[in-house]
Amino acid sequence: MQQVRPKKSLGQHFLKDLNVARQISESLILSSDNMPVLEIGPGMGVLTQFLLENKNISLTAIELDRESVIYLKQHYPQLHLIEGDFLKFNLDILYPQNQTFCVIGNYPYNISSQIFFKVLEYKDRIPCCSGMIQKEVAERLAAKPGNKAYGILSVLLQAYYDIEYLFTVNENVFDPPPKVKSAVVRFTRNNTKALDCDEVLFKQVVKTAFNQRRKQMRNSLQPLLGKANPVLEQPIFKLRPEQLSVKQFVELTNLVNQNILCQSSEYSTKKTKK
Repeated sequence: MQQVRPKKSLGQHFLKDLNVARQISESLILSSDNMPVLEIGPGMGVLTQFLLENKNISLTAIELDRESVIYLKQHYPQLHLIEGDFLKFNLDILYPQNQTFCVIGNYPYNISSQIFFKVLEYKDRIPCCSGMIQKEVAERLAAKPGNKAYGILSVLLQAYYDIEYLFTVNENVFDPPPKVKSAVVRFTRNNTKALDCDEVLFKQVVKTAFNQRRKQMRNSLQPLLGKANPVLEQPIFKLRPEQLSVKQFVELTNLVNQNILCQSSEYSTKKTKK
């Protein structure tokens, strides 16, 4: 049967090394027997074949590329396959409310961050997510405070997941070889049910801070607090974003929230007096 042509527009680099594929398939930590698992972008099924062999997995795959869909249906007729875009697909249709499921894949490098942001949306239902991504992104996800790679995704994901950098994968095991090295990572849900702050504001604070990562927090967060706000003189605002842990970002979010509420209350009072 004809092979699938890798498409640059879809960021396709097909893994050829079966040993690496097997290692990736074994990277998931399954929390139950017959665990629902969603594979994103199976391509020609090099990872799929090992996932199908695992009797503790109930596998579904979602693939956007029509040529790959045809190939997978021919080679793996037993596979529950959805033709569609993971980023646009309503996962509640596939997994009804409160059903947990794991996520795995050799993720397209150009949309891996978007994939993980969607995983975050389902964080209470995805106990484990693993797979292969660009090495640089993997290092960023697993980076700790004080590391130059530490950034928005590091903080937002580490707030809810323990992230492990498992191993590096060289370029020569792909067709076509990418111009960068790859790495396999694993996210395991931690015990944080909810952050001790406004989670929407938390995300805004993290993104605002790292959008000007070389500046101290008192400069980058001025748009949220106002230039002359005395709270900006507190020690935490003299740090740069890569110096703050998740816990410190929670504390920072609460300080920002308190001041926003205070400013709003003062404005309402002045308006009432008028």
